[in-house]
Amino acid sequence: MTNLIEVKTADLVGEQLAWAVGKAESLDVLPAPPIYGNPWRVFVRYTGEVTIRDVRYDPHENWAVGGSLLHKYNVDLSVERRGRIHCYLCNDDGVPTEFRDGMYGETHLIAACRCIVLNKLGLIVQVPKELMPCS
Repeated sequence: MTNLIEVKTADLVGEQLAWAVGKAESLDVLPAPPIYGNPWRVFVRYTGEVTIRDVRYDPHENWAVGGSLLHKYNVDLSVERRGRIHCYLCNDDGVPTEFRDGMYGETHLIAACRCIVLNKLGLIVQVPKELMPCS
């Protein structure tokens, strides 16, 4: 497998954010090594009775993947003056959940993904070292 490192949920970006959301969703997430000029990426393994397939997992940038999470977790989003997106989760009555301060992100999906990870996994999560962005 891979070495895991601790990262603050508020600092999660890119593939490490995808990994954390996959873990929060209890999916079988896999880091895929660089190939054909692509960097490390995150895939989800779906196992059927006869088949196994790995599918790219990118809820932080793909509305087809991340959009359904907004409804599932009753996400509340707002845009601040500085352009940052603020997000927090609500219960069925529209009352904010335990982490009332929520999370911020550069986009709606990033803010929502960070907020989901915060509520499911906490303030600090473990992600594969290989998924850290290059400096």
